[in-house]
Amino acid sequence: MKKDHYVFPAIFEYADDGIAIEFPDLPGCLPCAHTTDEAIRNAKEAMALHLWSMEQDGDPIPEPTPINKLHLGPNQIPVLIEVYMPTYREAIENTSVKKTLTVPQWLNRIAEEKRVNFSQVLQNALKAHLGIEHRPRSIKKQP
Repeated sequence: MKKDHYVFPAIFEYADDGIAIEFPDLPGCLPCAHTTDEAIRNAKEAMALHLWSMEQDGDPIPEPTPINKLHLGPNQIPVLIEVYMPTYREAIENTSVKKTLTVPQWLNRIAEEKRVNFSQVLQNALKAHLGIEHRPRSIKKQP
């Protein structure tokens, strides 16, 4: 089940060339940054995208490791990162996706002369074809 809020510990490792960030419970989620402020922002965004991807794939979201159970090395500090997923889900779902399509040359010429916005026409046509007036709140993935 999707949750609205997630809080996971991150380990910030400070080095001369920047900050490496690791989420012990989210393998492969490895943002980096130059400053602590940037590290927090990057960690939030990376964690949200990683969790969204796991949700989309149907992967189980692990329980966060308690911060006092983390094993830290030199120049490392634990930081709790919190994300509010509805905001990220909405932003991701509304990201434009580039599609390539073909139309006959004569139709393209007339449309360009009339300054047709191809993207808007395609969106309107798809909505009409699918019987959709507005974007649905949740879009179920087809198997």
